[in-house]
Amino acid sequence: MTGGRAKSLAYAGRVMNAATRPSEVPTLVDLEAWSAREAAHQRRVDVATADHRSRRGQGVPHPIEDFLFSYYSTKPSQLRRWHPGVGVRLEGAAALERASWKHYRVVGDAVEVDVDAFVAARGRAVDFIGRLLAATSARPARLGCFGLHEWAMVYRAREGDVRHEQVPLRLSQNETDEVVERHQITCSHFDAFRFFTPEALSRNAIQPTRESQLELEQPGCLHAGMDVYKWATKLTPIVPSDLTMDCFDLAKEIRLLDMQASPYDLSDYGVAPVRIETAAGKAAYLERQRAFAERSNVLRHRLIGVLDTCVP
Repeated sequence: MTGGRAKSLAYAGRVMNAATRPSEVPTLVDLEAWSAREAAHQRRVDVATADHRSRRGQGVPHPIEDFLFSYYSTKPSQLRRWHPGVGVRLEGAAALERASWKHYRVVGDAVEVDVDAFVAARGRAVDFIGRLLAATSARPARLGCFGLHEWAMVYRAREGDVRHEQVPLRLSQNETDEVVERHQITCSHFDAFRFFTPEALSRNAIQPTRESQLELEQPGCLHAGMDVYKWATKLTPIVPSDLTMDCFDLAKEIRLLDMQASPYDLSDYGVAPVRIETAAGKAAYLERQRAFAERSNVLRHRLIGVLDTCVP
């Protein structure tokens, strides 16, 4: 292993000894077995993206689910491409299209992920993602933000400045502003904070920046939980596709709560609100937020485990 690759994976903060070092002997999977796994993955993606693909074909927007394909840039066709992940060698694949895929290499009649090539090309991103996942999962979840970041994005908004203009607010603008003013906003996620209206910025107890992301990100944040899917896609193809899809499924569930707790009226989409401006709504939000924090950390640890297999 090159010094650059070892350095890029230094986020783990430890030296692995022979007893804990993952095996470098790849798992051989025959053509019939891996073809079946590939087909199963494609079916899973097709089911998960069917509604989005249908709406896209008709030019019909959706304020909740489009986020997974617009803010996160992975397309359904890219998600559908199955990757076994690092340490798996696919027999009989050398003569197939997969042999020409980026960051793959041919070994005899088989194909496997070329980890060295991937880390050489993406070492800085690998290092950042690894350190962010480790730092986030090590922190206690901070709960009780109640999704007020979405409210801060429309606080004192002028006509034409609301992010989801095709969806009405479920309260009046004045009532929406009053909800913000009655609460302490504690958003720790820069990519949510940066969409606050100018009037809302100073109301946030934290002033996150891109540079402070490693110090602030924590597992109770809904957006950090959704971002686990983003990090999985950015580690393609060393991450197995079943893990990527587990991250996608969680992101989809979190996005639903994110918008249910928002100030938007989503009744036309069959979505009932979580009324965080009430005590009952706060309790419902907290229960789901706590569960999402736990589930997102499980996925973070699985991604860290993938990165650990790249360490000599």
